[in-house]
Amino acid sequence: MPTRAVPLDLSLAEIDGAAALIRDLVPPTPVYPWPLLAQRLGVDVWIKHENHTRLGAFKVRGGLVYVDALRRRAPRVRHVVGASAGNHGQSLTLAARRAGLAVTIVVPNDCPAEKTAAMRAMGATIVEHGADFEDSYQFARTLAPADDAATEFVPSYHRDLVCGVATYARELFAAAAFDVVYVPIGLGSGISGLIAVRDLLGLPTQIVGVCSETYPAYALSLAAGEVRETAGGVPTIAEGVGCRTPDPEAFAVIRAGAADIVTVTEAAIREAMGWLFSDTHNVAEGAGAAALAAVAAGREQLRGKRVAAILSGGNVDRAVFAAVLA
Repeated sequence: MPTRAVPLDLSLAEIDGAAALIRDLVPPTPVYPWPLLAQRLGVDVWIKHENHTRLGAFKVRGGLVYVDALRRRAPRVRHVVGASAGNHGQSLTLAARRAGLAVTIVVPNDCPAEKTAAMRAMGATIVEHGADFEDSYQFARTLAPADDAATEFVPSYHRDLVCGVATYARELFAAAAFDVVYVPIGLGSGISGLIAVRDLLGLPTQIVGVCSETYPAYALSLAAGEVRETAGGVPTIAEGVGCRTPDPEAFAVIRAGAADIVTVTEAAIREAMGWLFSDTHNVAEGAGAAALAAVAAGREQLRGKRVAAILSGGNVDRAVFAAVLA
């Protein structure tokens, strides 16, 4: 296998240090093969259960590592600002409040109500702005002017965030040897962490990113060989992968290290949410079910291979999930 340049110059020592840092709040999450899913799809598929973290999603790992590094590199910062469709915001809120920092999260107007309520309950100031994540992101940047040393804007893609979420990749690859891993792409921290750990371990595993057909920006960008934006403001059940403007740094990592990026329909995502509940009794939000939807779409090519699907989160509003199961 040819030697790859490790994304973001991460090291296993850094990632293992991040795992030790977050361990009290984020114990390792399970990786399970589910017989009913295997029977349904005809694929040896294992689920990485990031819905089992304290905040119900993988993002908590990155937020804790980011804020810990922030307190050391910028001790004057007393207020952090971010934009989120929900899970990044919860992660940042938990980490910031534990560190004694004020936190403001800008969310789209249609951000799931229960994610918003969770952030408020943890102590965030919530600002609703825009039709989608990109609108919220651009507005959030204005709330942290460059001349305000006490306030820091926290991007949704950053080396420290990737280092934190790479800890789940470390757990995954310790559980079993996989031929292919499917992972949803929001802005790209999750897939970047997987690529980094795969490369550091020298594994031949293929990593496939998953977007929704509603927001296919990363898939279109990979096909074009350059960043491509797509239209926004479109309703989706998978707001966690509702990205219309790829991050250039994340795209470079993905382009160099991913085998492919595939898209799945809204209907396929809903169906996969139902399968995860009926076959494993786990709740998946839309983005969390996208990887399994992609496994189902590619099942003929996956027979005879061991496949992992990242269930990235389970934070779906009750009414939405009830409608999926109806």
